[in-house]
Amino acid sequence: MNYYNEIKNELINNEINRKVKNYSINKSDLNAYYNVGKMLSEAGKHYGDRIIKEYSEKLTLEVGKGYGISNLKRMRQFYYMIEKGATLWHQLSWSHYRLLITLETIEEINYYSKLAVESLYSVRQLENKIKTNEYKRLSAEAKVKLINKDKINIKDLIPNPIIIKNSNNYKIISEKLLQKLILEDIPTFLEELGDGFTFIRNEYKIKIGDSYNYIDLLLYNIEYNCYVVVELKLTELKKEHIGQIQVYMNYIDENLKKITQNKTIGIIICKQDNKYIIKYCSDERIIAREYELL
Repeated sequence: MNYYNEIKNELINNEINRKVKNYSINKSDLNAYYNVGKMLSEAGKHYGDRIIKEYSEKLTLEVGKGYGISNLKRMRQFYYMIEKGATLWHQLSWSHYRLLITLETIEEINYYSKLAVESLYSVRQLENKIKTNEYKRLSAEAKVKLINKDKINIKDLIPNPIIIKNSNNYKIISEKLLQKLILEDIPTFLEELGDGFTFIRNEYKIKIGDSYNYIDLLLYNIEYNCYVVVELKLTELKKEHIGQIQVYMNYIDENLKKITQNKTIGIIICKQDNKYIIKYCSDERIIAREYELL
């Protein structure tokens, strides 16, 4: 088999498709680069890795720019990635996949590619997600569920720790300042928590008996159809934090929740988790996550 001619024809056909079928550029690119990657893999078995350099020089002369050694190696890596079980999404561009092929595992690749498709991420947005190591911050249990395609609940995809931007590099943090940092970029914070979170308000005022209390953040999750109470703590998780947020959750359930909505959940964002307190907490609606300033 003349691998070079086959590769050259594949790339020339793709160049033509890109010009006359603009609506399907992604699909054409990905299919072409997969096929080229496959042929490069087979050619390498016969002629060794040096064949990529030889093909690159000839393609640059005969087809045009864009087929340097590094790009041809990426195409081969792309082929290997798909063969190992990565999902091929034609909604994603080659630029998306250039990021994805740098990841360590197929599970990680599939997590980010699915996220990018469902959330319509640009290349820059996907790059930011990968940089924060969101997948690695998921629990082992959540990763197993993703691999087995088991039912996911709301707490599975809330990473630990939760990254909060500290753009001004504050050294001394108070609960009020932590809340301020979150509110300065609320869309990023909601995205950090996972799918479906929307902001209602901060310092949400409730009256319990004769006294007023203030919920740090009141959110709503559209996907899970429930209110979300968020409390911020600068200390290690304590048992009194559980009692406090439970009271707030019960208040929301009794006074705001409609019959068609699910029960309120609570997220305690703290400086340090205490697995024993959560272990012996009987209310599975309560989630504890550490925060990390970035």
